[in-house]
Amino acid sequence: MSSNNFGMDVPGGVTSCSLIDTGVKGKTEKCIFQLLIYDESTVRVQITRNDEFSPNPYSVISSPKITNFSWEENKDFYLLKTSKIQVHIAKNNFRVIFKNASGITLNEDDPSFGINWQGTAVSSYKKLQQWEKFIGLGEKTGGLNRYGQTYTNWNTDHFGYATNADPLYLSIPFYIGLHHDNCYGIFFDNTHKSTFNFGAGNNRFSYFTAEDGDLDYYFMHDESVSDVLSAYADLTGKTPIPPKWALGYQQCRYSYFPDKEVIRLATTFRDKEIPADVIYLDIHHMEEYKVFTFDKKNFSKPAELIKHLKDRGFRIVVILDPGIKVDGEYLPYVEGKSKDLYLKYPDGENYEGKVWPGWCVFPDFTNPEARDWWEQKLNFYIEAGVDGFWTDMNEPATWGQIVPDLVQFFFEGQGASHKKGRNVYGLQMARSTNNGQSRHAKSLRPFVLSRSGFAGIQRYAAVWTGDNVASNEHMMAGVRLVNSLGLSGVSFSGYDIGGFVGNTAPHLFARWISIATFCPLFRAHTMINSNASEPWAFGEEVEEIAKNYIRLRYKLMPTIYTAFHNSSKSGIPVTKSLSIDYSFDDKVFYTAFENQFLFCDNLLVMPVESNKEITKIYLPKGDWYHLFTGERFGGNQEMLWECPLEYLPVFVKSGAILAMQSATNHADEMHDGHLNLHIYKGQGLTKQFVYEDDGKSTAYQQGHFSKTLFTMDFENNRLTIEKIATSFKSEFNTVNVFFYGTAIKSATLNEKGLKITKSNVAFLDEISSFDPLPDGSHSFKICKKIPGFSVDLNDNDYFEIDLS
Repeated sequence: MSSNNFGMDVPGGVTSCSLIDTGVKGKTEKCIFQLLIYDESTVRVQITRNDEFSPNPYSVISSPKITNFSWEENKDFYLLKTSKIQVHIAKNNFRVIFKNASGITLNEDDPSFGINWQGTAVSSYKKLQQWEKFIGLGEKTGGLNRYGQTYTNWNTDHFGYATNADPLYLSIPFYIGLHHDNCYGIFFDNTHKSTFNFGAGNNRFSYFTAEDGDLDYYFMHDESVSDVLSAYADLTGKTPIPPKWALGYQQCRYSYFPDKEVIRLATTFRDKEIPADVIYLDIHHMEEYKVFTFDKKNFSKPAELIKHLKDRGFRIVVILDPGIKVDGEYLPYVEGKSKDLYLKYPDGENYEGKVWPGWCVFPDFTNPEARDWWEQKLNFYIEAGVDGFWTDMNEPATWGQIVPDLVQFFFEGQGASHKKGRNVYGLQMARSTNNGQSRHAKSLRPFVLSRSGFAGIQRYAAVWTGDNVASNEHMMAGVRLVNSLGLSGVSFSGYDIGGFVGNTAPHLFARWISIATFCPLFRAHTMINSNASEPWAFGEEVEEIAKNYIRLRYKLMPTIYTAFHNSSKSGIPVTKSLSIDYSFDDKVFYTAFENQFLFCDNLLVMPVESNKEITKIYLPKGDWYHLFTGERFGGNQEMLWECPLEYLPVFVKSGAILAMQSATNHADEMHDGHLNLHIYKGQGLTKQFVYEDDGKSTAYQQGHFSKTLFTMDFENNRLTIEKIATSFKSEFNTVNVFFYGTAIKSATLNEKGLKITKSNVAFLDEISSFDPLPDGSHSFKICKKIPGFSVDLNDNDYFEIDLS
């Protein structure tokens, strides 16, 4: 291996390089390398000191493609070119420079030590570009712009973590770089503990390094951050459409028990007419914390309990921990031991660690036989009627926080130590759990919620941000974590509303649930020996505020469900950091505005602490309408905004078509059949689908869905409605259209006039005046005299409505 003057090993000069169908391969002095084209916008770089590559078998699901790339050579460089990327390969000492099609440098290895080894650790040092910003990297605390910071990828059980703690539970070594109106993405596909330094402590380079393994990364470049995210999703997979009930309100506690307490909880939701879909059973549903059991005293008739809850419109999700209690009388332990399915020491003895049940062994989810066994065992819960699974403690976590590095993983037959296997353990547990649910409930969509994972977790599970704390700081940090997960391929994520650790103050819960209304995963959760976190647990005022926002969530279900459908196709998240659509607007990176995000493309949400009644907000370019009053504001401006507890600042993008329905008590309950379409005046042409299917089965994958396309031509004042997919019968029979920012005097359909109405529209109900609060202590905001009309959707499959 070549060494340079800096005490590290470098690849050395290229000794051979040849074309293959999907790229190039070659050798340096003692390395092998290859560059593979996955599409016009994605190139994979692999280099190793070994005789062959050792790729991660779990994250990437796509393959290289044969494309029309070109190949050139001069005395200093080889040049590989697609229609979107130029890759310059230095001959003297192997390094790469990435440029766009115009020849502008996007990313380049440091000339002296771009690729190097120090011991077993492999690194890639990248020259910092002027004013370069970095975003993404998954579940990472801190600001939106990662510049000047260092992060570690090592899945860690981090109870009550600080808002600047690192690492946390889940690792996604993918980031996006921004500079000079260009963007690129890098996914470092190495499962060892890795470090990403984005110019921390120096002004020369950023770098990523792993403790061992190959330098194996994917470089992506396209016109926009959205395009880069789609390229990453093409590599690692997209979030499938969840069951609709998983998008409703979810209530969790460590723990609800006995069964009478669970029934009381469900009854209270229905009696108070607060919508809810999911109740979780935490570790106290088990006998002595043993997975695949129900406690015989507290849950003596689990199937009857679950049926009772389902009859009331509730779904049940149970926790799954990987630790299998070492107990010769416990059948799952005996089975797994006889099949040799557990993580083990190099001498073949099973590794044991202490968790909730005591001393436990751990299924080796990198072993296909262990995954198959786990999938079979899940039938215990599915036969009882369980609807979903919550995979926890799957970093894997043990008391003492240490798994010895010499513990062995099967790793699909390759063999690996804990150093290589840890970061994918949670990913493979989620995979097995997802597959097991599909195996035993073949026609139903699985629901898995995972605490840990690695790149690709979005294919199998939603994720939540672990054991957060009941504080304003954690509430805002949770928003950034979800935004960052969205920048890293995970569209379905959330946080524990109210905070898991500590006691939530009433106003904090009210604000938190209003923000979480616009979060993909909508779940409240708190720990044992803390105050309850149900919506009614904080007094009448907070109960009404919480009920208002939960009802708003269900009213928005057509928009939310359609957004998840779109995300399943594109990989673009449902909750978007403003850095996706406004990537080169510096203000979206300011500390004051970095928490703002877009929900379902068109709703601009400004999270604000519970102790603030006035906050500073930023409206990006374009025009914006205040959701709750319909007032229009010009974009590209900062504003001071009043934000009483009952009204979170939320705006609608001009040109938006916002689809809503009546509130329901749960997702499977039928609404009133009216689709309420809110159209906000913009420019040009706006198109918006409303997607529908049965909300629970996999039949949509065979084409059983409906799509209704709404097109608003603002220049010609024409609205068209077209049913473009009809294999599933739409649940909507009437569309009520409301126009904001424009005065509609008449509407004509097939030469017949439609009746124009003017309505006051309230997205939230008025809050009561409670003693001892004085009258008028709460504001009530409405959109006044909004013009509109109604159309019977059963009359035709195509409508063209002229407006004036």
